[in-house]
Amino acid sequence: MASSDDAKQLRPGLWETINERYPGAMITKDNLIPLARLKRPVSKSRLTFISSAGVQPKGTMPFDVVHPVGDFSFRRVPSDSTPADLEIHQIKYPTNGAARDLNVIFPIERLQELAADGLVGGLTPNFFSFIGYNMDADGFERTLAEEIADAVVADGAEAALLCPA
Repeated sequence: MASSDDAKQLRPGLWETINERYPGAMITKDNLIPLARLKRPVSKSRLTFISSAGVQPKGTMPFDVVHPVGDFSFRRVPSDSTPADLEIHQIKYPTNGAARDLNVIFPIERLQELAADGLVGGLTPNFFSFIGYNMDADGFERTLAEEIADAVVADGAEAALLCPA
């Protein structure tokens, strides 16, 4: 794995800010991943979307929003879904605006439009969503992050758009 000195970071010093605001986060420069260059232009790359908004297909098992440490699971959201097919299962942020227009936090229709217009090379069969409240950063990295990364690779993603809620 490349060190953070091998490539320019998106926000130098971000880890220090996180550690100051969230005592116990213990993020260090050693566990930051450098920015990666795309192998092909975005217009020829298959894009996936990863969100911490807690969006999921209706009828799937709800996220555990009350566990004190958080829920270390994710949901696959078919990329051809409509907002009517989806629901937000999250209590850690107000969802009023998102309930009126899901694209505010989970821009599924906008991404579909980008693919239809040829501005991205295509979309992976699934997008991925989890709840962002997780109090165990190491556990998150060892379980949820690895599982999502494996699923993203299996879906053939060449680029990923990450969207925190």
